[in-house]
Amino acid sequence: MRHALRETNALSDIVMIVLAILLPPLAVFLHEGLGSRFWISILLTLLFFIPGVIFALLVVTDSI
Repeated sequence: MRHALRETNALSDIVMIVLAILLPPLAVFLHEGLGSRFWISILLTLLFFIPGVIFALLVVTDSI
């Protein structure tokens, strides 16, 4: 049971990371909800795509 739970968590982490690369604001929204980090992600992605991706990866991996 625990092994399956770890695999599910690992799979969801991988999906969130891929989503953060492809659609950064959506990944931040699914991880954090509709808060200030979501709006920062929207702004960074619209102005400069790469910083938006980096910010989303940091949020999704709980690095910030």
